[in-house]
Amino acid sequence: MSANQLQNSVKWRKRLGITNRGGFSAYAFVLPSIIFILIFVVFPIVGTLYYSFTNYDLMQEPRWIGMKNYVNLFTAEPRFAPAVRNTVVFAFGTVPSGVITSLLLAVLINRQIRMIYFYRAMFYMPVVSSFVSVSLIWLWMYEPNFGLLNSIFETVGLPRSKWLRGPETALFAIILMSVWKNMGLNMVIYLAGLQGIPPHLYEAAEIDGAGRRAQLFRITLPLLAPTTFFVVIVYFIGALQVFVQVFIMACPHAQVSCGGPLDSTVTVVMLIYLEAFANLQMGFAAAMSFLLFLVIGIITLLNARLLSYDIGY
Repeated sequence: MSANQLQNSVKWRKRLGITNRGGFSAYAFVLPSIIFILIFVVFPIVGTLYYSFTNYDLMQEPRWIGMKNYVNLFTAEPRFAPAVRNTVVFAFGTVPSGVITSLLLAVLINRQIRMIYFYRAMFYMPVVSSFVSVSLIWLWMYEPNFGLLNSIFETVGLPRSKWLRGPETALFAIILMSVWKNMGLNMVIYLAGLQGIPPHLYEAAEIDGAGRRAQLFRITLPLLAPTTFFVVIVYFIGALQVFVQVFIMACPHAQVSCGGPLDSTVTVVMLIYLEAFANLQMGFAAAMSFLLFLVIGIITLLNARLLSYDIGY
């Protein structure tokens, strides 16, 4: 190998980050993850984008129709607007309330008292339960005639509620269950953030005469900004893709009456499921999926800008 070839080889190795200090080994370790992302993330996204421009029903070859699916999405699909509205309401109903309740719960259990580990395990228990089983349990609790919640309402003198059978309360009932289900996971994340705050900051604040409230707003919340950033981003992405609990609790007769009553619980992902697997409109469902993908990406970037932080201590 000539001197020029050797010099060019070294130059390209430096550009690729391949040095004599284990560069090839690093790429070998990363390669399985790259292959996994390509097969299960990149290729499906590209495939969804392609099918969104086609008329495809699984029975025939995809037929290119251009932007027709996207046009029909806004002009010929009457349930798309309610689905978007309900998804947005669900996201803004679960994320702020879920973040606040999880933070308060983490602050309460961030102390050394008797049986504290038992309490933490009990609060985390709903997280390890499947959404299907939890949805079925809450479905019986919401039953208007003999459900637990209406029995409690009667005991304290409140009127019975229709819960999932009333268009004004159905989505709220699902939001309430979802916040309860996810509260334990976010609690653990906040608990890890709380235990990462140096204790000497609170000691210095107490010496200066700061009370518990001042410590919460001047020390705890600012230093939990990175944790809140993570929780809000992940929570919002999951909320925009809500499906399981809505499908279990708002589809009493499988695909016949999903999203009721009066489309008050239909969501974007449920509509994607119905179009793809009930109506076999794969191209139309792909258009909705890719549009949801873009919306989630945009909202995530906006959240990243709004919740950006610069913490140093």
